[in-house]
Amino acid sequence: MTTTTELTLFADYFQIHVSDADSDGDLSDAWTDQAVVDHLAVTQDALGIGTTVNVNVSVTVVVLSQEPSDDSSEFDHVVEASLDVSLGRLMVLGCTDHAPDAATFEVPSGWNRVRVSRSHLARAAQADIDSYESPETSENIRIQVWRAPEFRARIIKRWSQRGADHDV
Repeated sequence: MTTTTELTLFADYFQIHVSDADSDGDLSDAWTDQAVVDHLAVTQDALGIGTTVNVNVSVTVVVLSQEPSDDSSEFDHVVEASLDVSLGRLMVLGCTDHAPDAATFEVPSGWNRVRVSRSHLARAAQADIDSYESPETSENIRIQVWRAPEFRARIIKRWSQRGADHDV
């Protein structure tokens, strides 16, 4: 069974968060220099997703019953990481949003895999604070979640302001 939800989140401080709804989601030590380059900060129960803009972004959350096929060629930047969701409630929010008001999703309790695929990054960066005014320049983020054993974080496809380069 697949569930899909569309959100608009304010990417304050150039980030959004995905976490176990029953944790504090503290990412303060996870934003290392490498995490900033990778646009991905990882702790056991929280992920920080770096964004290109510091305004609203379009977020699609997809809860899946199994690992999805690889469609990274359709996106600018794609990362994956494992997330421990203790009681099966996943929370997705802007980094300064109030947690009790955040969108929550039922997922299997325990380890889940989260794939974050981002698109329109060059156009969003160029439009900057006006990026959300048009679908062509709005940064789009798709978050896919499925039950999977713990595994190291990885960069599937890398984007940078200087141009696209790929890590596989």
